[in-house]
Amino acid sequence: MVPCTSPLLGLLLLAVLCHCSGPTHSTEELQSLPPKGACINWIGGAPGHPGYNGSPGRDGRDGINGEKGEKGDAGLLGPKGDTGEMGVPGVEGPRGFPGLPGKKGEPGEAANRYHSAFSVGLAARAPVPNVPIRFTKIFYNGQNHYDVTTGKFRCNFPGLYYFSYHITVYMKDVKVSLFKKDKAAIFTFDQYQDKNVDQASGSVLLYLESGEEVWLQVYGDGEHNGLYADNVNDSIFSGFLLYHDADQP
Repeated sequence: MVPCTSPLLGLLLLAVLCHCSGPTHSTEELQSLPPKGACINWIGGAPGHPGYNGSPGRDGRDGINGEKGEKGDAGLLGPKGDTGEMGVPGVEGPRGFPGLPGKKGEPGEAANRYHSAFSVGLAARAPVPNVPIRFTKIFYNGQNHYDVTTGKFRCNFPGLYYFSYHITVYMKDVKVSLFKKDKAAIFTFDQYQDKNVDQASGSVLLYLESGEEVWLQVYGDGEHNGLYADNVNDSIFSGFLLYHDADQP
């Protein structure tokens, strides 16, 4: 084979070969065809136009789940959140069964630990007005809380007390009052009926603090001190503690 020494000679040879092996081509067509053999890379073709983008491909299939990783370290404790609003109360549940009986409690204070009572009578007629009446006839004064020398009852245990008096009236009208701490608590007036023996009475509940005193006395002038007592008629003054005030010493 004759080596290619010039472009024109190569084209002529190429035309001869193509004429013998296939249809004929014009000079322009021959010039556009690439050379054969050892000289095929001698003439470079013009760059082609860029191709169009193809259609997007389909999404790929989901991959297989990987193996579970190891548990990570615990994170730091976050700040305390705000208190939420109170929820709506739930429906009341069914009633439970009775519980077992509790243990027996310790013994309490005796109900009769505090005693205070007296009952006294008049031994002399016509007591002096506006001073405590001295009842010196003793029916009961077990705790000596009534003082026969002063005619006054003195409170030793704070609490609620009941006081009463029943008086025989003779010869004069009677006006008496029951005093507590220098102040009259109740009053009683009885008008004497000529040639007759009458009765007057009164009673009251009083709360006393420790140290307070209670007594009975005639009020007014000496014309209203018709209290009377003899061997068959009595004038009585009584009182006793109903219950002790545990909140007070």
